Amino acid sequence: MKAILALEDGTIFEGKSFGAEGEIAAEVVFNTSMSGYQEILTDPSYKGQFVCMTYPLIGNCGVNSEDVESKKPQVEGFVIKELASLDSNWRANKDLGSYLKENDIIGIEGVDTRSLTILIREKGSLKAVLSTKNFNKKSLIKKARDSKGLIGQDLVKKVTISGKRDYNRKGKYKVAVIDCGVKYNILRELAQRDCQLKLFPAKTKAAEILKIKPDGVFLSNGPGDPEGAAYVPETVKQLLGKVPLFGICLGQQMLGLALGGKTYKLKFGHHGANHPVKDLKTNKIAITVQNHNFCVDIDSLNKNDIEVTHINLNDNTLEGIKHKKISAFSVQFHPEASPGPNDAKYIFDDFIKLMRKHSAKKK
Repeated sequence: MKAILALEDGTIFEGKSFGAEGEIAAEVVFNTSMSGYQEILTDPSYKGQFVCMTYPLIGNCGVNSEDVESKKPQVEGFVIKELASLDSNWRANKDLGSYLKENDIIGIEGVDTRSLTILIREKGSLKAVLSTKNFNKKSLIKKARDSKGLIGQDLVKKVTISGKRDYNRKGKYKVAVIDCGVKYNILRELAQRDCQLKLFPAKTKAAEILKIKPDGVFLSNGPGDPEGAAYVPETVKQLLGKVPLFGICLGQQMLGLALGGKTYKLKFGHHGANHPVKDLKTNKIAITVQNHNFCVDIDSLNKNDIEVTHINLNDNTLEGIKHKKISAFSVQFHPEASPGPNDAKYIFDDFIKLMRKHSAKKK
C-alpha cells in the first residue's frame, strides 16, 4: 500500500506502508543508531515524533519480547529506507511490520532517508503528516503546518504511570522515581546497584514522595518540552536540599528549571548512540546514547551554585550539571544505553555514592 510523508516545508516523500494504516501528524527527527530499533521504538522519549532511521536496512532482527524499553512502541510513526523481507534472529517471535500493526503504528519504507536527514539537519526538526489513506499533497502539507509540534505541549502525561508502582522491592537504597516516561533499563541499572524502587506518577507532590523516606529521588527521561510539564520542576523545587536528586535527559531539564535555569529547543536534537561527551572533571570522553530535542541553557544557570560537569563535543551544549552546595546532579545523555555503548554507566555509581554520603551525614 502506498504511503506519503508530507513535511511542513512542502517536501513530499512517497513510499510503501508497513504496519498500521491511517494518518497522523508529528515532528520528524532522525536517529543515527545502527542497531537497536526495537529499543528506539519503545523509548517513551519519542512520544510525539516520527523517527527516521539513518541506517538503511531495518527489521532484519525481527521483534522479541525482551528488548523493549516500555510496555509498547511510543513513536508516532517509523520512517526507513528498506524493510527486511526476512527476520533472522533466534530470539525473534514476530516481524517488525506485524509488531507495528498490532500497536497501531504507521511505518513507511522506500524513503530516501539520507535526503530526509540532510533536510532536517539544514532546516531543523520539521512537523509532518504520515498517511496511508490521503494522497492529496497540498492537503497533507497544510495539515503538517497546522499541527501542534512539540513546543509547549505536555507529553509527559501521555507516558507516565497512572498510579504508584514498586520495582525491585528489596535493596539497600530506597529510591523514589518520578516517572516522566522512564526506560526499563534505567530501572534495571538502579536495581543492579542494590536499589529498591518506588515509581510515582509525574504529577505526584513532593510531600507524598517524602512520606516513603527515600534515600534518593530519580528524575526520569521523557518526551517533549519540559516547560509543558511545569508541575514536575515545581515538585523538584520542593525536594531540593531534602534528599539526593539524580536526573537523566528530561530529568536534567526538570532539574535545570527547578534551579532557576531556562530550556530551549535544539535545531534537530540529539538522537543516536554515537555522541561524544566530555567529563570536565576527569577529561575523559564517553561515546553516549542521546534522545532529546530540548536542552538547558548553560548561560541561564547560576554559576555560583551550579557546576557544569559534562559538555557535548559536537555542539558544546550542556550535558551535565551538579549543585555545589546540595546533593543534586544530572546528565543529558542516557548512561543506561539500550541501545548503544556502555561508556557512561559510571554515572549510576555516582548516584549510589551520593546517597551513601548523604546517609552517613544523617547518622
